[in-house]
Amino acid sequence: MSLTEPVPETQTYTCPRCAGEVTEAYYGPCTDCRAQLRADQAGEARDVAVDYVPKMNVTPNAIASKE
Repeated sequence: MSLTEPVPETQTYTCPRCAGEVTEAYYGPCTDCRAQLRADQAGEARDVAVDYVPKMNVTPNAIASKE
């Protein structure tokens, strides 16, 4: 392929996940594998209660806190 030839919109390759022959725009898992991964890995959003109080690492010196 020379630099003047247009880039193809799709390419044929072996899916790295299911080893099937697919034609896709980009290299990676095929459409079926991506759908299965989304279904398997998807989680529900949840609220996380945050009761974190940061620790005070710096204590004021005696002269600065003197009134």
